[in-house]
Amino acid sequence: MRRSDIAKFSSFISLLALLAVLSACQDRESPARSPDSAGATDADPVAAVRAAADSIVAAFGRQDSSAYFSRFDPEASFVFHTTPRRLNSRAEYEAEWQSWKTIGFSVRSCSSSDQRVQLVGDVAIFTHAVRTEVTTREGNSTLLERETIVFQRQDGRWIAVHEHLSPQPRS
Repeated sequence: MRRSDIAKFSSFISLLALLAVLSACQDRESPARSPDSAGATDADPVAAVRAAADSIVAAFGRQDSSAYFSRFDPEASFVFHTTPRRLNSRAEYEAEWQSWKTIGFSVRSCSSSDQRVQLVGDVAIFTHAVRTEVTTREGNSTLLERETIVFQRQDGRWIAVHEHLSPQPRS
């Protein structure tokens, strides 16, 4: 088996383990669902997850950190190819965001395409391609990335509990 195949298999096993943990932690006796804060109801959970993801992308694109971070659970984890370590909570990510601002980082726009939602009980895996226009002290640039956001249904809302961002491979 090639090293790249082993890495892919390892990543897949890690994702399965995360899903198993999230499924084990979910409340088996879920209360009646209320509409998601993004406006979609439980009648169509895929639409509700897309709406939750769209609200994250929109808040990020307008650099509304308050709205952006409110869509993540306080214990969410984050893996970014631009950060040398995993961020183990929303607070750690918020601190990292503040450090980016000290180097002149700002988001000019963000858009999502090639979206897919996979439901596993009260857990949803949202994958998509992301195009982000940013500014740093070095100037403007466009980032083309792939992202996975894992959501968990909590009190009738889809809340992000994990985010993983990778560079888009060159074709």
